[in-house]
Amino acid sequence: MNLSKNFTLEELTRTNLTLPNIPSESEKAKLAELVNGLLQPLRDKWGKPINVTSGFRSSAVNKEQGGSIKPLSQHCKGEAADLETDDNAHLFHLICEHFDFDQLIWESGNDLQPDWVHVSYKTKGNRKQVLRMTVVKGKKRYTVIS
Repeated sequence: MNLSKNFTLEELTRTNLTLPNIPSESEKAKLAELVNGLLQPLRDKWGKPINVTSGFRSSAVNKEQGGSIKPLSQHCKGEAADLETDDNAHLFHLICEHFDFDQLIWESGNDLQPDWVHVSYKTKGNRKQVLRMTVVKGKKRYTVIS
């Protein structure tokens, strides 16, 4: 099912786990808002494909992947996606400078490139919170950038 010109429901719900990962109707609506409010305009500005490595996650998938607990996880609400491109740092800065978002996270990597970019979006009330996630002694640490 197409959510926009370049994004499908299937790619926003894909997982390599064998656990069920089926969004409710309200979660599908939020995925459509994420895609049409942020991901498709970002793709149009970027001008080339953007790989969604993780979008919607059921509670079971989120737990297995080490995500935050369900009431807090925007992945479980259909409001977040993890993205990869040929230049994750450029994508990160493009989002930060040109788009409305709730959270934008430079995920792992180094000072030059994140391993992936996490971004979330809500139709209203976006915080424009920019974070960097690092792993210290096996635990995720989030630092506010702006």
